[in-house]
Amino acid sequence: MWDLCCRVFKKSSPNGKITVYLGKRDFVDHISHVDPIDGVVLVDPDFVGDQKVFGHVLAAFRYGREDLDVLGLTFRKDLYLASEQIYPPPAQDSGDPPPRPPSRLQERLIKKLGPNAHPFYFELPPHCPASVTLQPAPGDTGKPCGVDYELKAYVAAGPEDKPHKRNAVRLAIRKIMYAPSRQGEQPSVEVSKEFMMSPNKLHLEASLDKELYHHGEDIAVNVHVANNSNRTVKRIKVAVRQFADICLFSTAQYKCTVAEVDSDEGCPVGPGFTLSKVFYLRPLLANNKDKRGLALDGQLKHEDTNLASSTM
Repeated sequence: MWDLCCRVFKKSSPNGKITVYLGKRDFVDHISHVDPIDGVVLVDPDFVGDQKVFGHVLAAFRYGREDLDVLGLTFRKDLYLASEQIYPPPAQDSGDPPPRPPSRLQERLIKKLGPNAHPFYFELPPHCPASVTLQPAPGDTGKPCGVDYELKAYVAAGPEDKPHKRNAVRLAIRKIMYAPSRQGEQPSVEVSKEFMMSPNKLHLEASLDKELYHHGEDIAVNVHVANNSNRTVKRIKVAVRQFADICLFSTAQYKCTVAEVDSDEGCPVGPGFTLSKVFYLRPLLANNKDKRGLALDGQLKHEDTNLASSTM
């Protein structure tokens, strides 16, 4: 990292001939648009010579372990690829739109780094998925399954040439989604259950204290039971489940319980009685480390992350 009155991420190629500077590595999906990926590449023109410097952003979905990739077949599907020539700046034709003015961060970086610093700019489409990983099983190696994003800058003669690792910079970046600032309606649901040989129904109502929760917050579930049947309620079970839609050859939905309360407090609720109680649940990754395939927020390194945020 490099301090320029703000935090700047810096990474150089192994040979030190090109260096990428980024203001951030998390790019927010605002539903209507996604934060642009803009930064600067510092180039050694003597090393590049008559070659060029290209940049690209790749979003890919890995659905199998890397160590299973054989004979050129990979368990990976590219979802989105944007590529552009960064150095030398491509010539402008008369019908092309004018070049995009540099951002404030790019202007300051270019002023500090000198004439060999060149700006780049990428825009992600709004419907690209957020960065997410699927929790691997113990002993799994390599990249976990999930959606990941990568920014790459490299020296090559043409955009289709395969760059040498010594002449390339690769940076993992994340596309994340922030919750709206305004809360929606308070969620609630009511169900009634009929029993054979029972003249009336068992009525159950559940409601939450709010619609949006952040990581680490308690979810308060208000449960009301009105037992008008001739049966007895012996226990109450409340659970938070994660639903993940994974599309490969067909769409499959995976469900996983991430927090649960099983209580007999206030029970039994006999015929003609009611029960009102608030249950508190806190879904945490720390309590679900053993569940393979659980969806998690994307990771930049091997640090701990969170259960995957909801996608709007």
